[in-house]
Amino acid sequence: MSRIRIRPARLASIGIFALAGLIFWVSFDTAQGHDIRTDETMLRLSDLIGERSDRNARLETSAAGLRSEVDALAEGDGGTTEAERSALRKAKRAAGTTKADGPGLTVTLTDAPPDAVPLISGVPDPSPNDLVIHQQDLQAVVNALWKGGARGLQVMDQRLISTSAVRCVGNTLILQGRVYSPPYRITAVGDPADLRHAMDTSPDIQNYLGYVEAYGLGWEVEQHRKVTVPGYSGTVDLQHAEPVG
Repeated sequence: MSRIRIRPARLASIGIFALAGLIFWVSFDTAQGHDIRTDETMLRLSDLIGERSDRNARLETSAAGLRSEVDALAEGDGGTTEAERSALRKAKRAAGTTKADGPGLTVTLTDAPPDAVPLISGVPDPSPNDLVIHQQDLQAVVNALWKGGARGLQVMDQRLISTSAVRCVGNTLILQGRVYSPPYRITAVGDPADLRHAMDTSPDIQNYLGYVEAYGLGWEVEQHRKVTVPGYSGTVDLQHAEPVG
């Protein structure tokens, strides 16, 4: 008796078509004749993100208050020596959990108008991607300010520490569990001349300034005789993955 042999490639094709059919059926059953990618759905998602961002802000404020109480108790503990308390204060400054003040700069980056046209001859018409602030633009400013000797950095209303990550999704900034929209403000405490020199010699910032000149993205540097950035108020525990079992 002869047997019908199905080639592996043909069997895989049959499986793929069956899976595609299942996906289409589930999508149809879920939608029930309605558009499941409606503006209403996107608005609900946006509201949820905003709600979580506000909740994170409230929790950070509460955590900062509790940390202040703990610090006050530690400072007043008669069982510690002045040398130990001095070492603790030094560690907090290094970790960024206490405020920093002194002369400094604030850098503001802003999206270009959505209907922007080339401002100089010889450059092509911009794409939407050319008119918004990207993660690498913010990171370039942060890196340059650290390199310029900043003693403290604040992005929007949050202090940056060694574990902070500047991430952008679309044209929004996600920083330490909270969401921000442009304009983006970055404040640094440090010698203004050193901070400016670090930005002026950064190739990534010079690349961004080319888009500022060509399409009108925003770039403003404000110098301060004295500015204060708050201490970091979030958790300082390191988060990491662990193998299962």
